[in-house]
Amino acid sequence: MTTLILDGAWEFSQAKKNDWLPATVPGCVHTDLLAAEQIPDPYYRDNELDLQWIGEADWVYRTEFDVSVDFLAHKQQILRFNSLDTLATITLNGTQIGQTNNQFRAWEFDVAGQLQAGKNKLEIRFDSALQYCQSKNQERYLHAWNSNVGVPYIRKSQCNFGWDWGPSFITCGILQKVELIGLDVARISDIHITQTHGERVQLDVAVQAEVQDGSGLVVRAEVWLGDTSIDSKIVPVKDGAADLNFAIEEPRLWWPNGLGDQPLYRVVVELRTADELFETQSRQIGLRQLKLVRQPDEWGESFHFECNGVPFFSKGANWIPADTFVTRVDEAWYRNLIQSAADANMNMLRVWGGGIYEPDVFYDLCDELGICVWQDFMFACAAYPTDDPKYFANIEVEAAEQIKRIRHHASLALWCGNNELEQGLVDDTWTNSAMSWQDYSRWFDVRLREIVSHLDPQTDYWPGSPHSPHGNRLNFNHPDWGDAHIWDVWHGMEPFEFYRTCMHRFNSEFGFQSFPEPATLDMVLEEEDKNVTSFVMEQHQKNGAGNSKIMTYMLDWFRLPSSFEDTIWLSQIQQGMAIKYAVEHWRRTMPRGMGTLYWQLNDCWPVASWSSLDSLGRWKALHYMAKHFFAPTLLSAVENVDAGTLEIHVTHDKPEPFEGTIVWQMFTAQDGALVEEGEQACRVSATESQLVTTLDFKHSILKHGVRNLFVRFMLLSADGELVSRNVTYLSRPKHILLQPPTITADITKEANIATIQLKTDLPAMWVWLEFDGSAHGFSDNFVHVFPGDEVEITLETELPVEELEQAIYVSSLWDTFE
Repeated sequence: MTTLILDGAWEFSQAKKNDWLPATVPGCVHTDLLAAEQIPDPYYRDNELDLQWIGEADWVYRTEFDVSVDFLAHKQQILRFNSLDTLATITLNGTQIGQTNNQFRAWEFDVAGQLQAGKNKLEIRFDSALQYCQSKNQERYLHAWNSNVGVPYIRKSQCNFGWDWGPSFITCGILQKVELIGLDVARISDIHITQTHGERVQLDVAVQAEVQDGSGLVVRAEVWLGDTSIDSKIVPVKDGAADLNFAIEEPRLWWPNGLGDQPLYRVVVELRTADELFETQSRQIGLRQLKLVRQPDEWGESFHFECNGVPFFSKGANWIPADTFVTRVDEAWYRNLIQSAADANMNMLRVWGGGIYEPDVFYDLCDELGICVWQDFMFACAAYPTDDPKYFANIEVEAAEQIKRIRHHASLALWCGNNELEQGLVDDTWTNSAMSWQDYSRWFDVRLREIVSHLDPQTDYWPGSPHSPHGNRLNFNHPDWGDAHIWDVWHGMEPFEFYRTCMHRFNSEFGFQSFPEPATLDMVLEEEDKNVTSFVMEQHQKNGAGNSKIMTYMLDWFRLPSSFEDTIWLSQIQQGMAIKYAVEHWRRTMPRGMGTLYWQLNDCWPVASWSSLDSLGRWKALHYMAKHFFAPTLLSAVENVDAGTLEIHVTHDKPEPFEGTIVWQMFTAQDGALVEEGEQACRVSATESQLVTTLDFKHSILKHGVRNLFVRFMLLSADGELVSRNVTYLSRPKHILLQPPTITADITKEANIATIQLKTDLPAMWVWLEFDGSAHGFSDNFVHVFPGDEVEITLETELPVEELEQAIYVSSLWDTFE
């Protein structure tokens, strides 16, 4: 088999204009226009509005390539496109060879007889997805929450058309590599690896081959762990198939982040004869049993994940495409984002159904870092034409291809049919706002489940998120079973305390917005735009009156900030506080509640959103706080001001018990005086949340008042190591009787690690550090500091101490309104 890669230098033009410009493959029209300096930065100010013409137009890409006489001698000559976005007409040497209509599929065309020795001309015309959808929607209206232009008709990333966190840039282009394949004997068409666990792990490797000449054809497979070969076998190919079995003695098991290591095996498969190798493919796997557990219990029905027989609490976030222009996202950027998730003690990401099936590198990194993947199929917030046989056949192929591609990954935890269709987009019959239950069910309940069961029987399937598996499906956020999307806080404007009333089994969406930090906004704003109600700031807010919501909540909790920058930072503190309320509560409900995936981990452009990492990967206050509230062992408190009590809880995720000591101190806000202190021994079992003690502070509250008190808690291990820390305040921060603290930051340096030691004379809330204007890159940030504390935060940098002292800036809550 011979493969020619046709990536690299192409050229493109708007259709019928013949204004040819250089293009890069893989890529898209927006990035090519940007590289050719034909358009300004799409993310800058309100440039989005001026660039809508790109998605309204048709575009043509073309290239020339050489083919040798030897290549033409191959029995089969196949032109393969791994992803075309989306409505493409392909012409080779002046002859149309095919059309495509699904970004999520690979497309192959037999080009024998169309190729010629020497120069060949390949041209791809991309018709406007927008024009196509609008035309189809005029014939029959299909409802979608985030767009009314007919998005459900096209198998393309829906958030391309805009979402409540993303811009509308309707792309087209060649998103993945283009291959010209010459085939004489055979090629591998599928590799399916299944596992059976006992004292040893049995691997069954089923190989399918597309065979032209099967004489003497064999499959050789070898299992590797790092650089060590574990075993190898050879079996003949019969009827295009070969099955190989391996017994892995003393298997090293793969575990989610925080529960153990992530050893990865590699299965290398060769298709060959005794004398000739035709093709080699490999699959990276982890030895594990990862499943969704649903069984009757005292509250209804469980919903939790289990790895190697050990149940675990799912801690993480929802993932959206990492850039509006997805071909710009390279391995380094994926690693940065997924590593940030792991560093914040996450163990699961949900790949949301309105974006894309991520490329292999995403799942490889999740395997490596122990991040389990809840994988949506790409259906979200819309009524889909599953009653159309051609559409149905198209998505059948899409689903099968993506399952086969992703299923071997150790990180894959769940296949989920869709996002939020059962939340109001399905009705008894087709309407202008919903599809029928009959046509919904025939795809999401029946056929898609069948495809998953057939192609990946070792991974569970869930029809939609949220979904109630019992009773009335319209009660989609049932507290006793299934998963839930809790949006009463934010969309419903409920207070943060509302979260503490929710007892759901698995919270797969909930969130609160903030702005990206000032340094990120500086890249897309002019000085005149720096007001949260400015036109440009509202263009970078896609959730309607979202900026107003941020400010409404802010004025409920905090004093009015004194500047634009202070407003930005305070929005991040507020966001972190909201999600902390939710996560700490749901972790305390364990084992009833067994998962929290907040919306959302990342951004695709600079925008006000629910993310904890902004579009440059910078950690917001929420992400720093997540590192604490997702810690394996968590100390948290529930205050009852009327009763004058504080419940102290320890939540422990580890598979072994924890023993330690809770140390608590009550301080006055005005002068930091120690009012009360004490300690309490604790022992918590594996995977347990326990109410350890209830403290009575009625006397201190009567004496000092709720506005003048903090309670600081620390959880120490048996050997005195700090495991978790937390702070409870008894009134809204805007009413706390803070005084201006004097915070010192003493900096020392060893090699490239700077240590910043924070001290204060008075209580200082949410102290944060900036380095060259950014709060990103520190080991911790947005911390509470009390008199007598020596809080150490590190930063990796090459700058000497003298320069760091000028470059690092210290602020606290007091500075936002002083």
